[in-house]
Amino acid sequence: MRKGCVVVLSGLMCAWLAASAGAQIIQEQREAGPTTPIQKSKDKDQESLETFKVAVNVANVLFNVKDKHGALLPNLTKDDFEVFEDGVPQKIKYFTAESNLPLTLGILVDTSPSQMQVLTMEQDAGAAFLKDVLTPRDLAFLMNFDFNVELDQDYTASISELRSALMKVKVNNGGYVSDTPGLGGGPIPTSRVRSTALFDAVYLAANEKLRAESGRKAMILLTDGQDEGSKVRLKEAMEAAQKADSIIYVILIADRIGYGGGFYHGDSDMKIFTEESGGRMIEVGNNFEKLRKAFQQIAEELRSQYSIGYTPTNSAHDGTYRKLEIKTKAGKVQARKGYYAARQ
Repeated sequence: MRKGCVVVLSGLMCAWLAASAGAQIIQEQREAGPTTPIQKSKDKDQESLETFKVAVNVANVLFNVKDKHGALLPNLTKDDFEVFEDGVPQKIKYFTAESNLPLTLGILVDTSPSQMQVLTMEQDAGAAFLKDVLTPRDLAFLMNFDFNVELDQDYTASISELRSALMKVKVNNGGYVSDTPGLGGGPIPTSRVRSTALFDAVYLAANEKLRAESGRKAMILLTDGQDEGSKVRLKEAMEAAQKADSIIYVILIADRIGYGGGFYHGDSDMKIFTEESGGRMIEVGNNFEKLRKAFQQIAEELRSQYSIGYTPTNSAHDGTYRKLEIKTKAGKVQARKGYYAARQ
């Protein structure tokens, strides 16, 4: 379900593994063209049913493999890999090299005062990235976060709409947040002053946007990594992303001179997001060329993924977290560390 706005943050989190193996359903719908409201309703019901079947029976993992120099290895086969869940070997049921499956992407832009000197650079490089990576079958949305979390552009395949929304984003130098959504309070009402609701943004992007989608999903954060005043904690935001089956990439863009006294810890928090989800953190400082290359590397990784599917030997539908490990002698695997089983 595509939502027109980000809803108020809920304190409850439900368990759901939207498996990437359902991507074919989304691909067929995107290629089928416009549908009537009745058709949309039927398609939505069918999609929910099919996604549920896949989520219960198959665990699907999207990942990259790199050599010792960090170059992507694109021509490996099923026989090159072993999969373990909670240390137990699993039989690989499906294996493909994915490069053209539809992508659902969330772009999250830090608009707190610390980004004053780099926002224009983010907008220019981000617009070029969207043009390079998105195809007509892909969908993306744009959010910004500072004192509030705001949805600037809902799901669209239009690069021009995304670019327009990105270029309108501005740094918020204020500090007061109203208790009333729609009156400056944003989607997460709060009565306290805060400056960078980063964890809230990740939680909302995962739980209210990406979780309802099937197929390949990723979010890209443009931030200095420093959360200030979020309502949810790092663990809750990470869990939401894992349940949404979303990869997280972080482009760490900041001038750390402003963080004195050893208070900066944004990079360690961002490493948790990226390593647990199968993404990567790329530090670019305030260098435009490094930023451009970071976007280029992310684009290459998103279009050079392998997909492994297996039926877990642990068939319990208990909503528990399962640790994943993919092994190969060919190179280093970049994959999520685990997933949450479906609950019945």
